[in-house]
Amino acid sequence: MLGVPNQIVVHFKDGRLLKGYTHDFSPEKEIFHLTSEEKRDRGIIYGIGLKELKAIFFVKTLKGDKNYTRKKNFDEVDAYRNQGLKVTIRFPDGETIRGLSIDYGKNKKGFFITPVDPEDNNESVYVLTHALRDVKVENAIK
Repeated sequence: MLGVPNQIVVHFKDGRLLKGYTHDFSPEKEIFHLTSEEKRDRGIIYGIGLKELKAIFFVKTLKGDKNYTRKKNFDEVDAYRNQGLKVTIRFPDGETIRGLSIDYGKNKKGFFITPVDPEDNNESVYVLTHALRDVKVENAIK
């Protein structure tokens, strides 16, 4: 039986994006399926290999809010709700993401980050370790 679909935005290492839904993403599997919600190919199901990706963004809405200014630094939000390691990750293309991770490990194939801003459209991000330039880990928050 299929679970509730996750709304995701897939970021490929080559800069492409694909928006849609997945029922079968698992960090343990090398491939998952995405049903596209893009106008050009709505409804097409793609097999996505983790080796092609830099990150998978699990989002509240596929449209986002272009007018919202996200908080990007830990000192901009209340720390009471935060648990995990403070991590700052950088990709080779210059994108930087700050958030909290309870499963980060430099020898793991990937890990989840919860964004700094609880109002951000991104609920969590699965980051592929092979696609990173560097990771900075700060003091743990409990």
